[in-house]
Amino acid sequence: MYHAIVFLPLLGFLIAGIFGRMIGPRPSEIVTTSFVATSAVLSWVALFSVGYGDGETTVRIANWMVSGDLAVDWALRIDALTVVMLVVVNSVSALVHLYSMGYMHEDPSRSRFFAYLSLFTFAMLMLVTSDNLVQMFFGWEGVGLASYLLIGFWYQKESANAAAMKAFVVNRVGDFGFALGIFLVFYLFGSTSFDVIFPQVEAFATGAAGEGFSFLGLDAQGTLTLACLLLFMGAMGKSAQFLLHTWLPDAMEGPTPVSALIHAATMVTAGVFLVARMSPLFEFAPTALVVVTGIGALTAFFAATVGLVQNDIKRVIAYSTCSQLGYMFVAMGLGAYSVGMFHLFTHAFFKALLFLGAGSVIHAMHHEQDMRNMGGLGKVIPLTAVMMVIGTIALTGFPFTAGYYSKDAIIEAAYASGAGMSDVAFIATVLAALFTSFYSWRLFFMTFAGKARWGAGHGHAAQADAAHGQTTHGQTTHGQTTPGDDHGHHHDHKPHESPPVMLIPLVLLAIGALVAGYFFKSVFVGDGYEAFWGDALYTRPDNTILHDLHYVPAWVVWSPFVMMVIGFALAYWMYVRDTAVPARIAQEQPMLYRFLLNKWYFDELYDIIFVRPAKWLGRFLWRTGDGKIIDGMGPDGISARVLDTTSWVVRLQTGYVYHYAFTMLVGVAALVTWYLIAGAR
Repeated sequence: MYHAIVFLPLLGFLIAGIFGRMIGPRPSEIVTTSFVATSAVLSWVALFSVGYGDGETTVRIANWMVSGDLAVDWALRIDALTVVMLVVVNSVSALVHLYSMGYMHEDPSRSRFFAYLSLFTFAMLMLVTSDNLVQMFFGWEGVGLASYLLIGFWYQKESANAAAMKAFVVNRVGDFGFALGIFLVFYLFGSTSFDVIFPQVEAFATGAAGEGFSFLGLDAQGTLTLACLLLFMGAMGKSAQFLLHTWLPDAMEGPTPVSALIHAATMVTAGVFLVARMSPLFEFAPTALVVVTGIGALTAFFAATVGLVQNDIKRVIAYSTCSQLGYMFVAMGLGAYSVGMFHLFTHAFFKALLFLGAGSVIHAMHHEQDMRNMGGLGKVIPLTAVMMVIGTIALTGFPFTAGYYSKDAIIEAAYASGAGMSDVAFIATVLAALFTSFYSWRLFFMTFAGKARWGAGHGHAAQADAAHGQTTHGQTTHGQTTPGDDHGHHHDHKPHESPPVMLIPLVLLAIGALVAGYFFKSVFVGDGYEAFWGDALYTRPDNTILHDLHYVPAWVVWSPFVMMVIGFALAYWMYVRDTAVPARIAQEQPMLYRFLLNKWYFDELYDIIFVRPAKWLGRFLWRTGDGKIIDGMGPDGISARVLDTTSWVVRLQTGYVYHYAFTMLVGVAALVTWYLIAGAR
């Protein structure tokens, strides 16, 4: 069964990728979608077999490589953590495949698109089923490659190519840290296999096995902390955490199904999964956990503030994803690993729902992504509007929806924990809950409520700017000057509801967004924790966060709900009742507005610090180093001297006989003179 779960998407990729042009787009869609759907069904079977039974196992596939002390097997580690990720990855991927059959139905390169989707799914499955760090790194780089291909799928667009390259380069920074972390772990424990590493950690960290150990001046505890920080550096890049987050919003240049697959439930959650998988290491590196908590809290707050003023419907959801990933890392840093995984699990449903719902809106609006050019769509595409409401209430933590159970548990854990940065994390997550509610309902009201700002007679950008206090400052090609999600729809400009093949995935995700939290809360944060997770997650005996979070004061429990209500009320007031308020605030606070609209100026800052110096260095090495020095003194210089010499020699070759006779006479005269002089001596 596990072989089928992992390798069916690979088979679909090979069929669609190699034979796609021969069999055509429709068979490619059917093959890839059916294979991934089969994997999804089997993943749910595995969830109940392993999580609620005793099906935990390791499936050995092959001996991968042996080099000195390094021995790496190709194996599938099947435990509770794995099957949770299998359900998330395959369920969302299957629905995205199905949704794409409608969304991409006019794109001429559908076979290639579905091949990329299946390749991405396989790489992600390799990552989550890995039995060792080397195999995990293989899957890690595989999803990086597939995301590059998917983000840049419309390679005719310069902005798509730039976004794909940006995602690839930024992730290389994190991956470099991840690779160093793997090297250091191998150096410390002599293996990359989890079964070999984990039993040694406690003895090494407490000094029993690491006594007298020194690495770069660090003792055993310090070295373990360094290893965890390097691993977390990889997680920061893949999960778009603060400082390495800049690639995520630009990745919206890819088709909307790509946004749902990559940014909702799969690649961006790989970093969270990594910390959870390596919990035996992080539990003995408290300093690293403090860093994880701090970065997560800062990301949750930062991304939520930026989402307040964005105009591109997909970018708002992208920053929301970035913020929610911050929540997950807060939980991981507090040692509440199952709580972080709970939010990862529920977030997959409602965020995929929001992304695909946004795709339905873009489909209805004929590739328009600017919310300032929408409005009044609730009456035109009512089912999509209902789906977006469900996704929004789940994201904002409306009682008894999926987000209510998981996000609130993180806030309560932040208050209950006495670990470093927990107070900062509590304040940041509560404020982020307020901002999340505001920008989520702002998105809904600007898109579905009010008067229509589309169609004939509506001055799109100008009217929207006046109504919502927005400017195009900082908004370049993301749905403003070029079509953002142009997937071939060029009909009349009247919005229309999406076809059933796109709506069915929305309905299924909406069910998960409503009930997933309630049905799974026990095994993630309740009494069923130990029976479900077993040894998949490790917590030290003094880690009582799962117990403590249930006994926080009532005002802590109510705080996210109050923030949700305040955010809703503010959004309703500013975008339904009095639409002149946003413009007035933007005019009164222009510096703050531009600061948020330009994403805290991180792109501009990185351009000054990294991009321009790198370009200058490259230009210097190209023109001076390569052109003037290497070529000038090397092949170009030698050839130039040869040309200079021969240019004088060829003048002697005139073709006239008397010139040659005169030269011979000069030569004879010179020879006779030499003999006379030599003879006189």
